[in-house]
This record gives sequence, structure tokens and C-alpha cells, in this order.
Amino acid sequence: MLELRSLAIPDVKVIRPDRISDARGYFSETFQRSTFAEKGILHDFVQDNQSSSKRIGTVRGLHFQRPPFAQAKLTRVLSGAILDIAVDLRRSSSSFGKHVAIQLDSESGEQVFIPKGFAHGFCTLQPNTVVLYKVDQVYAPSHDGGVYWADPALEIEWPVTTSEAQLSPKDQSFLRSTSSVACSTDGGE
Repeated sequence: MLELRSLAIPDVKVIRPDRISDARGYFSETFQRSTFAEKGILHDFVQDNQSSSKRIGTVRGLHFQRPPFAQAKLTRVLSGAILDIAVDLRRSSSSFGKHVAIQLDSESGEQVFIPKGFAHGFCTLQPNTVVLYKVDQVYAPSHDGGVYWADPALEIEWPVTTSEAQLSPKDQSFLRSTSSVACSTDGGE
């Protein structure tokens, strides 16, 4: 069984696979193509990515890829917890420039499906957090892009301040305006 619910931006979905628990722990089938297809998620995931963040307050993102290498993502936490963010970059969308945020952790087993046309990022809430995400398109450096995580225009309530956040130099250099990003993404999908 697979539970699926939409967030405030309906194209972004929270997925909760069943867990079978006993004294040893639990077993969970986290992805099966036919089960996801029955729920309307018809993506051919072609690559898995995994990140490990040692410190609380590590921010990764907000990342996207431009067409034709735009990526849909299926994100889950293997260890620890994150605040997961998806920003709608689809110019034709009524939710353009808006975001959704959800806490994901290894205890709940919830996953988030983020379609093409969104920037994605997260902030770690626990030390030694490990995140796994499936994507439906391979990484293409020439189509890589991002939005500055703390851009005030996005109105994201991050759990860290700009002085506390642990960022890569690349993530620190992203543009600080969703309108300029929309022009460069061609609206995503």
C-alpha cells in the first residue's frame, strides 16, 4: 500500500510507503514503478543521488536543470532529518515563485515527489543526515542552475540564518531573483 497526498502546490506529492514492523525493525518497499504509476507518478527514474551532511544547518540547493535535462525528483531521508523545499519555476503556473516546505526524516519514511520545473533544496535538522533522491534525467553540467537559498523574494522560513548555514561556494553564488531564473529556465516543464 502506498499513501499519496498533495501539498499546497498540488503537483508536489508526499508519499508514504507501508512499513512492516517487528522486533527487528521494519521492512518497506520504497519504490515500485507499477505502484507509483497507479498513483499517477509515471516517471522513468534513471539515476540515484545520495548526500551525507555532517552538521545541522547544512543547506543544499536550491538546484534545478534546464530543459531538455530538467529533472523530476523523488526524495527521501535515510538517516537524520531535513526541511525539504520545492520552488515553482514554471512561468505558466499559478504558483510561480511560490514554494512548499516539508520536514522529512528517516523515522516517518515519507518521500516527496517534485516534478520538473521546480528548484529543490533542503536544510539538515540533525547531524549525520543522509538523503537519497531518484531523478528521471541524468545530470548535465551545461544545464545546471540554481536560486539563492535565502532570497527574500521567496519568503522561505529556513531553520537557520544566513550566518549559521553551511553552504557550498556554488550555492552561495546563485542568483537572488526568481524572475531572472525563470527567464533562464524557459519555464521548466
